[in-house]
Amino acid sequence: MNSSPYELITMKQVEEGLASRMRALRLAANWKQTTLALRSGVSLGSLRRFEATGRISLQNLLRLAWALGRLEEFMALFESPEITSLRELEQQSKEPHRKRGMA
Repeated sequence: MNSSPYELITMKQVEEGLASRMRALRLAANWKQTTLALRSGVSLGSLRRFEATGRISLQNLLRLAWALGRLEEFMALFESPEITSLRELEQQSKEPHRKRGMA
């Protein structure tokens, strides 16, 4: 996958990429699928389906990440971008803040 911001990435590509990287982490730990399933609390069937198709629930994905010592990496998802200049701070303060539930 290219990291260009203009390239469209499909959900399927993300699913397959996550599954591939998770499998590589499992293999680097020298664990069988059964070992990771037991250590994470994820059923063996769910783990096998994830590695084959990339499909998994968020809760099970987080359990696998925890078992492999990678849970903290999820905390960076959807963080607000860092403000790097006074101009950005001023622009952000001028933007109206939408109320919860309002479109």
